[in-house]
Amino acid sequence: MPQTSYSAEAFGVLTICLVALLVLLGLVCIAYLFYLRSHVLRQGFIQLSYFNGPWIIRITFILFTIWWGFGEIIRLNFLRRQGRVLNALNLKWQENICKCYIVSSLGFAEPCMFLTLVFLLRAPLQNINTGILSRKWNGKTARYVILYCLPVFVLQLILILIAPKLHKDRRDLPSYFTRSAAPVRQNSDDIALCTYPLLNTILLGLFATILTAYLFWLGRQILELVINKGLLKRVYTLIFSVLSLLQLRVALLGLSVLSKPEEFLFEALAFSAFIVQLCCAGVCICILAYYPVKDCLALGNLHNLEATRRRGFLDGQNDTVSLIADPSRLEGSVDASSVRGSISFRMYENDGTSTPTFVELSCISS
Repeated sequence: MPQTSYSAEAFGVLTICLVALLVLLGLVCIAYLFYLRSHVLRQGFIQLSYFNGPWIIRITFILFTIWWGFGEIIRLNFLRRQGRVLNALNLKWQENICKCYIVSSLGFAEPCMFLTLVFLLRAPLQNINTGILSRKWNGKTARYVILYCLPVFVLQLILILIAPKLHKDRRDLPSYFTRSAAPVRQNSDDIALCTYPLLNTILLGLFATILTAYLFWLGRQILELVINKGLLKRVYTLIFSVLSLLQLRVALLGLSVLSKPEEFLFEALAFSAFIVQLCCAGVCICILAYYPVKDCLALGNLHNLEATRRRGFLDGQNDTVSLIADPSRLEGSVDASSVRGSISFRMYENDGTSTPTFVELSCISS
């Protein structure tokens, strides 16, 4: 087996293992979210309703991530070797699978992931009654995510279906602008190896540019409201990861047209783009799903929460949502740093002005 084939095999095995870890992390977070929801409903703890509000959208984000991960497995050359799953399909079907991968991943899974991220970050900036405490918030947000993703999906589909015909009509257009699969012959078998059409990558880059510009503006709004160091670190980590890694992935996919599938450069660039997206997805899952639920469950003694709330009212803080447990009273059961970074966030009222009311940035830390 040539050295290039060995590298493709190694990258394929690593990709499958890393996707399996991502799926495992996602399933653990989903179980955590269901546990928190059942805990809130069973015990009737109204104080935790704000933390539990976006549970459906958090799960939706994880499912989009898992969908993307399975797509990355489907595109692997590893599965097209002799005697493996996709090798049983004829050349035409393998090419169709590559086209479906481009539309599914670049046109649906990735845009939906980042649009869901945007709505989760926007949630704490909304009015508390019309935002995540509203029963309709999860359903409305899911519809908006699909609606905003639809133009990208349609354009990616058009490029996949129409662009190859344009290439036939205009011979001066290089094939890597429109080619989603490269046919090769291995061991007397005709197989199709997935590539990244440059036009589809450019479209993803335009979407990423608009999204990162909006996220930069949104991040500034959030950072102006966060008033504790623990939560500030999480916000910085999340915003920096998305802004930098999303653009880096697009650049790596664009550079992959400089070589052909099975060549080391192509496999290295494709794997690097996968790793970049994987890291971004992992950071988002941890900060948006795992840590909020973990912090909320770590508060443990809910009587302390109620006592803190009553003490806040007795002190005349009727305009304060006192859901902050005293770290000194949770000694031995809760890490103080995680509690201090839990609930410290200025809320906007309907008129857009900042008030002294403090709520937890529920989509990042509980």
